[in-house]
Amino acid sequence: VRALRKPLAIAGILLVAALLYLLLWPVPIDPVAWEAPEDLGFVDPFGPDDRLARAKSIDLGDYEGPEDLSRGIDGQYYATVADGLVIRIDANGDVHAFAQVGGRPLGIETAADGSLLVANAYLGIQRVSLDGSVETLLAAVDGQPLVYADDLAIAGDGTIYFSEASTKHGAKSSGGSYEASRRDIMEHGGHGRVIAYDPASGEAEVVITGLQFANGVAISDDQRYLLVAETGAYRILKHWLQGPAAGTTDVIVDNLPGFPDNINNGLNGRFWIGLVAPRIASLDALSTRPFLRKIVQRLPSIMRPRALPSSHVIAITGDGLVLMNLQDPAARFASLTGVLETRDALYLTALFGNQLGVLRKKDLR
Repeated sequence: VRALRKPLAIAGILLVAALLYLLLWPVPIDPVAWEAPEDLGFVDPFGPDDRLARAKSIDLGDYEGPEDLSRGIDGQYYATVADGLVIRIDANGDVHAFAQVGGRPLGIETAADGSLLVANAYLGIQRVSLDGSVETLLAAVDGQPLVYADDLAIAGDGTIYFSEASTKHGAKSSGGSYEASRRDIMEHGGHGRVIAYDPASGEAEVVITGLQFANGVAISDDQRYLLVAETGAYRILKHWLQGPAAGTTDVIVDNLPGFPDNINNGLNGRFWIGLVAPRIASLDALSTRPFLRKIVQRLPSIMRPRALPSSHVIAITGDGLVLMNLQDPAARFASLTGVLETRDALYLTALFGNQLGVLRKKDLR
């Protein structure tokens, strides 16, 4: 009996220590209760589809995570990748390093003068000139440093509309953009926002606040409204810039079957959205239980809700009508963030991997 007492005592101490850790150890999130909408799964208009399986790939070599893509005025393609780089892809599919911007570049757009504008998750809004030189346009708003610039859109008058995914969970301070997104979505604290920045005057104005991980941003061809992906709420917002509803925001697509990421302008007024991962049942189940979410946050990273491989993009109208729903059940291009549409093809960007997907429109039928 005496021989058993010491092991039992040690086991008891370890159990108490584990319980105290799970209950009391400080975590970087302060979860807020909300009720996730019922996950309807992949039903119409998001039913099963396999047309993305026809996509080919451009091998990016050592360059990982082609988060976003823009076509330059020179006809070549420019992608943001990990390791703080913007790469150039020529007509032959050859890949070259174009500019070292540092941090983690995410959204990228081509400005009217041919320069590239980049939303850098670590550093703010940057401009990359045609010669590859880099300057930071905006690193702080109202005296507060930007901690997670995510995506951007350029208006006809030069105004840059961009999302700050979270003002609390910074990409750099969280150990990367992906981990920061996991923290912000787990907390559901409404720390995201959209900002309008005028490079000519240097003035920045917050236009939308309280978003659950603000992500993709696009402006309509007629400049009347923005579309914004609210990743942590599974929905797409329409924010009016002009007209009688100017300054108001509507929900145009709700209860998506996945997490919306980038929004890119397509042809004929449509918008493309990447659903970077499907919904996570355990995360939805915990939505009304903030105390349990805090406990889950104390578990090892591999045991917490995380994105599952997925290849899924959709196209919508400015009113939220789903025009196209494209998937690859095998998820060859894992965690698709969005689409760059040209006259002949759809280029598929991704959060992970070193492949850029290309689906020729002739293969889409």
